[in-house]
Amino acid sequence: MSAFLASSIATFVGLFICVPIAFGIVRLFGFYTTVEERQCRVYVLFGKVLGILDQPGFYVLPFKIGPAAFIVNFLGKCYKLDMRLDQEYLRSQPVNSEEGAPMGIGMWYEMYISDPVAFLFKNTDPRGSLRANVSNTTVRCLSNMKLADMLETRHTMSKTVRDEVSPKSHEWGYKLGSVYIRKVHFRDAGMIRQIEEKVVNRLRQVTSAIRQDGANQVGLITSTAERQAAVEFAKAAALRPRIVGEALREISKDPELARAIFDILEIQRSVDGNAEIIMLPPGNLMAQLAAAGNPKGPAPLTAT
Repeated sequence: MSAFLASSIATFVGLFICVPIAFGIVRLFGFYTTVEERQCRVYVLFGKVLGILDQPGFYVLPFKIGPAAFIVNFLGKCYKLDMRLDQEYLRSQPVNSEEGAPMGIGMWYEMYISDPVAFLFKNTDPRGSLRANVSNTTVRCLSNMKLADMLETRHTMSKTVRDEVSPKSHEWGYKLGSVYIRKVHFRDAGMIRQIEEKVVNRLRQVTSAIRQDGANQVGLITSTAERQAAVEFAKAAALRPRIVGEALREISKDPELARAIFDILEIQRSVDGNAEIIMLPPGNLMAQLAAAGNPKGPAPLTAT
């Protein structure tokens, strides 16, 4: 059991401590190096570039840069460069339109290192120089454009800036990738408020016009429907007397039927009129009234 523990500890120390230290010493003396994806190593000794390793993989340095590989880490320098695509956004670059409106342009662009040696030694701040170059080109090339073109032709403006900046940036080791104008806006707050007021007023006018047009359409439809209804009612009113007259003419051919019809109509008219009807019994009306007034019987007749 003790032998197993000792071997385990020795294996652990050898794999996790001794081996990394040994490989680190070997790399320190320049026997080999590794380059990762989208990474570049530039070896410089006494102001002279010995080698550039820009492809990923495992390299034996003496085969690449010669015997100087054993002292380059002590007397020289190894630059590690990131070759990945980078991007930056410049906010509100001040330009003026042809009409004199103060505008701001937001410029987004990509860049990557195309020449490691030029990037290291031709410009102390290539990223800052590229930023300044893009900003100056945007202001110089996109000023005095018509306001409508500035708001609509973003692809053309982006291509103009890229064609202007790319040759100069490549001399510094930086290569410009995609360029895109993401935002075009007004910089004057007063002008923005005026435009907002005009837009609001225009929206109100359009809304009122739409409402008025709708009301006119509804009125037109209503008046047309009323006119058609009035015409149909007039036709019906004109046809009713003729229909009634024809019916009465057919009825008048039979006198008994006509008499019965008119009696029924008279009775119905009396009933519909809510008039009071007094029913009188047959016989002598005065004698009956007198009898109704003297319950003891009729008074004796006297002569005068």
